[in-house]
Amino acid sequence: MTQATATKRTRCEVWTRVMGYHRPVSHFNKGKKSEHYSRKHFQECIAANEDFCSQYAA
Repeated sequence: MTQATATKRTRCEVWTRVMGYHRPVSHFNKGKKSEHYSRKHFQECIAANEDFCSQYAA
């Protein structure tokens, strides 16, 4: 990466919910960071959401 490229980038802060409140992942200790990055994150399927909405729409 060149110096010009590095100056154009902005650091992105990742936050997550822990024990009922939100915290930046950068403030986690080494073990908690490892646990966070090994989690499986939920990804909603758009097709399934449309089926659900049509099924339960009033």
